[in-house]
Amino acid sequence: MAYTCFNYSVADHIAHIQLSRPQALNTMNREFWDEIPAVFAEIDADASIRAVVISSTGRHFTAGLDLNFAGSALKEDGGDLGRAREKFRRHVKYMQQPFNAVDACRVPVIAAIQGGCIGGGVDFITACDIRLGSADCFFTIQEINIAIVADVGTLQRIPHLLPQGLIRELAYTGRRWKAEEAAAQGFLNRVLPDADSTLAAAMEMAQEIARKSPLAIAGIKQVLNAGRDMSIEQGLEYVAVWNAGMLQGEDMRRAVTAQLSKGEAEFDDLVA
Repeated sequence: MAYTCFNYSVADHIAHIQLSRPQALNTMNREFWDEIPAVFAEIDADASIRAVVISSTGRHFTAGLDLNFAGSALKEDGGDLGRAREKFRRHVKYMQQPFNAVDACRVPVIAAIQGGCIGGGVDFITACDIRLGSADCFFTIQEINIAIVADVGTLQRIPHLLPQGLIRELAYTGRRWKAEEAAAQGFLNRVLPDADSTLAAAMEMAQEIARKSPLAIAGIKQVLNAGRDMSIEQGLEYVAVWNAGMLQGEDMRRAVTAQLSKGEAEFDDLVA
């Protein structure tokens, strides 16, 4: 499938999604909301992919929601108000799906962020597994600045990543949150000097992940994601059942043999 909002490529078990509308600050137009679920469906259907890197182009990772697109969703058609609100609720659910698709992707997703990551951009990267940023990157929970409640994922996912007091400050004030502070709070795994080195570091990390057992990596992500809604006891039971079901192939034997021989194991792809 051809995409209009980003470039998409796959090489050496790594999928690369690169936002490609720098002249529009990579704002999220109607096509973005349609194409992100489509590309992640393509990724999940490609058993050779073991990691995903998301990067961008131009000055900013993304300036967030395209306001023209947002305005069109708020137009009333003069009909019944209750029906209009039900339609808007379905519109919000439609906009939640792209980032749900990122979160649910069976392989790890790494974001390489440069410049501004604003509004919907924060929703986007909080759905990723790992975030790397350039020294000039910054984040803004922008929705308060246009008098709305963030509604496509930030307020639901960021509590698993940051302390409550900081989350509330950022969400209530809409202030810029810079790379150094984001790294100190653990939101960014690493800060690199510039966009090129950030992307290079993300690709290097993706390559390291791609060398591991893809079945074990998929299991780790599934267990971690499921554990967000479980008690410790429930999580322990879940991982016990997962391993009882999944540790039946060759991956563990190959990994142990490679460790003993100081070599590197090769693993089969997942099944589409």
